[in-house]
Amino acid sequence: MDYPTSRVWRNTPAPPRPAHRTVPGGHSGGVDDTRVRVVLVDDSADVRRLLRRALEAAGSFEVVAECGDGDRAIALAYRHRPDLLLLDTSMPRMDGLEALPAIVALCPDTAVVMFSGFEDVRLAARARELGAAAFVEKSTPLDQIPARLAGLFQDRVPAGARPTSRLRLLDDEAAADEAALHEGQAVLDEHVASFRELFDQAAIGMATLTIAGRIVRANQALATLFRATPMELVGVDYGQLASGHGDDLDRELEALAAGGQQASFEHDLPEGARGPGRVMVTLAPIRDSERRLLYVFAQVQDVTDQRAAEEDLRRSEERFRLLVRGVREYAIFLLDVHGQVISWNAGAARIKGYAADDIIGRHFRVFYLPEEQEDGHPERNLQTALADGQLAEEGWRVRKDGTRFWASVVISPVYDDRGQHRGFAKVTRDRTDQRDAERERQELIARQTEVLALTAHELRNPTAVIDGSARLLRSSWPTLSADERDETIDGIGSSAQRLHRLARDLTTASRLHAERLEMQLVETTLSEILAGAVARARNLHPGADIELREPTDVVLLVDAVRLGQSLDNLLDNAVRHGSPPVSLSVSSDELSVRITVSDRGEGIPPELAPRLFDMFASAGPNRASGLGLYLVRLIARRHGGEVEYVPATDERGTRFVMTLPHVR
Repeated sequence: MDYPTSRVWRNTPAPPRPAHRTVPGGHSGGVDDTRVRVVLVDDSADVRRLLRRALEAAGSFEVVAECGDGDRAIALAYRHRPDLLLLDTSMPRMDGLEALPAIVALCPDTAVVMFSGFEDVRLAARARELGAAAFVEKSTPLDQIPARLAGLFQDRVPAGARPTSRLRLLDDEAAADEAALHEGQAVLDEHVASFRELFDQAAIGMATLTIAGRIVRANQALATLFRATPMELVGVDYGQLASGHGDDLDRELEALAAGGQQASFEHDLPEGARGPGRVMVTLAPIRDSERRLLYVFAQVQDVTDQRAAEEDLRRSEERFRLLVRGVREYAIFLLDVHGQVISWNAGAARIKGYAADDIIGRHFRVFYLPEEQEDGHPERNLQTALADGQLAEEGWRVRKDGTRFWASVVISPVYDDRGQHRGFAKVTRDRTDQRDAERERQELIARQTEVLALTAHELRNPTAVIDGSARLLRSSWPTLSADERDETIDGIGSSAQRLHRLARDLTTASRLHAERLEMQLVETTLSEILAGAVARARNLHPGADIELREPTDVVLLVDAVRLGQSLDNLLDNAVRHGSPPVSLSVSSDELSVRITVSDRGEGIPPELAPRLFDMFASAGPNRASGLGLYLVRLIARRHGGEVEYVPATDERGTRFVMTLPHVR
């Protein structure tokens, strides 16, 4: 298949070549210069600088001019008629393959060497067909390029002046040092690394284009699409294959050169291709480290048979939109590029409280806390999502009515088929309940850990006392006096009581926490409960000063066992941690009965008071389990009452007051 490969140039006669030239650093007038005169053409100034240094350092080349595009290369070739023109393949406006035939026609005595970062035997063969004397890859080490080029001029370069495989520096000022040239090799290596994409076996049509749109490499799938061979496509301007859409190609190439990320367009297949059809061309830029465009990858996909699929896709998208609008567990909506709400689903209305008419067109910052709005947090979220491809976070959000909820948020940028940024998709889920549940779970874990630590602590002392006392009695019973024996046995009994109390409190707390504590409410005379609690306290603490004031015959609907357990805890705390006398008194009115346990001690530390009735709240070297007062409050509340702590004053001591309702 024949495709035009270059513009038509008039056969303009070249001006005569001057017989003598000025030798740089020498003098003019009749002196033959055996050095090879060179014009460098590459759109990278860094590459030209490195090549100039390498060639001039070799001593047998003179760079007379340089430029960065094909149009300028033709003009410089005609003006200087150099011995050698080193021509880059891919350049803006006019690439090397397009400029090559014109340079060969205008300057037939000039040896044109194609200099390419794209290594491909088909490209090299095409360059030679168009008149190139040689093809040099940019992957060639800098110190080898002069030797390769000098081979074209063996008859003109004296043996003593020919470059060797190692560069010969002219002087320090002209070439700096040899190490600098080797460091510059990294610049060329970077160019080469960008062009080594292997795609010959791809099932979809692919090609590498110059900046101006000329094919320098094509795979078999693309060649099959246009009923050609890959070799026949090399050197062809793709715009000539685009069936009237060459302007679309030029426009997209200009956009990529200006910094665009990706571009695409469609065109019909030309006559002579694989039957009538339509293809989509997607263009992706290949850039160097300074973001300059080097080449363009083109992906050409046959979309002839996709129209029915597109219609199915349209219907599928419509079903998806209906599904999104109906979702109620998630707020799913779109923002424009500035953050304005442009769509709204049922879940968003339920979670955030806004109807679609209330929120569409408003900025999404209204969902954030006032301090976050002032700080620019919503806008930063969009910037992060755009930069990173997505943003996910959790935090407080605000509903329309001003209430807060804990939200899990994902923001993703949205692009169209051309790769243009069109806005953001935002998915929000109300996780307030899950957050509360997780916090409760963590608190429960912490409490369980504390229970284990506290239990270990509480068990250590009484078990040590029991073990030590038993050993003492066994080993020293005959030598102990009666008082010493009684004292040791009393220590065992006291420690056993402490263990019993701990086991009782832990069991009761566990039942209350699991809500399995059964309450047997019966009408009971309060005086019986009070008298029983005082008797148990005196038995537990012989000699303790405990008095019962003004017993009453008030009848309450209570669980006598649980209420007695509460009073046992209050009296035990007063005897062990307070100062005598300890008193138990009752007062009542029309609505309630108040049971007060008091002592003359200083009370609890102020820092413990706010959490006195919390589980495991305790203080001091002889601290209790921290469960007793917790159980007192739970039992009081199960009876519809409450308990409070009243700190000591000058006139009155420490008091715990339990309030219970009268029988209704």
